Amino acid sequence: MTRTLFLSKTLMAPALLSATLLGCGNDPGLDEYGDPIATDVPHVAVTQIVEHPALDAVRDGVQDKLKEEGYEADGSLKWEWESAQGQAANAAQIAQKFVGDSPDLIVAIATPSAQAVVGNTDTIPVVFSAVTDPVGAELVPSLDASGGTVTGVSDLSPIDEHLALIADISPEAQTVGVIYNAGESNSVSLVELLKTEAEEQGFTLEEATVSSSADVVTAAESLVGKVDAIYIPTDNTVVSALESVIQVGNENQLPVFAGDTDSVERGAIATASFDYYEVGRQTGDMVARILGGEIPGDIPAELANTVDLAVNLAAAEALGVTIPDAIKDSADQVFE
Repeated sequence: MTRTLFLSKTLMAPALLSATLLGCGNDPGLDEYGDPIATDVPHVAVTQIVEHPALDAVRDGVQDKLKEEGYEADGSLKWEWESAQGQAANAAQIAQKFVGDSPDLIVAIATPSAQAVVGNTDTIPVVFSAVTDPVGAELVPSLDASGGTVTGVSDLSPIDEHLALIADISPEAQTVGVIYNAGESNSVSLVELLKTEAEEQGFTLEEATVSSSADVVTAAESLVGKVDAIYIPTDNTVVSALESVIQVGNENQLPVFAGDTDSVERGAIATASFDYYEVGRQTGDMVARILGGEIPGDIPAELANTVDLAVNLAAAEALGVTIPDAIKDSADQVFE
């Protein structure tokens, strides 16, 4: 799916306006309304591994921030976006297409899309977003300014806070199940962190892996009878099929906790996570700086800088789970 949007208001010179009124509308430099076609505007191509609320919020945040910086819907920007529909092969094809188009900059949302783009170009500026471990994914050598063409924003989850929430809300939970795509490097990195933190906090971890969104319901069902709660990290494959996990949890009295706020709105009980719209705005700021002349390699990669506590009271009530008043009172977002 491709959406191309030309954003810029073009002021027509009087002579050009006169020519248009005299019947020069067939000029190849004019559009069907006789307005000049913008040919010298920045071209930003955006690739996204899959559509789900968190990643969509990143994309919207990028676009809104660019509008604030003057790249708005009046011809000052060519904006192109494609989704890989959760398929790595599609992400590779989109990356190749974008590189062939030679845009001024590519925004890559989520690890598989970012890896595909970075693997296809070392000349076009790339700004990644919603990438858990950009170093482990070999996008950049470190979070410091790389000197190359790549920078961006990492959404490394506060795993310790997530497990602490599970302990506070479900104090009887001893075994936590985690569902993730072992083919997503960001998910592998998160689960490694989760293993370490779970041991420190006294939890036993039960893993269930998937390779596609179609596998998610089966993975969730495999945890029934083995775990006291289910944790969904910021894994794009699993998050795109979150409702199937929620259904299994509800049918089996298993509370589901998440790694992102949008998943809480969709039915998970709680999280301490990033506002992904703000992650997008943070990313958009980097994009605007590069379009303004800064060199990507001079801009250090950043960690997402806002963390919100979110709870879903209706989801908790449906499972007979009581969220402590202290958590409800301090929550940034409460869904009922």
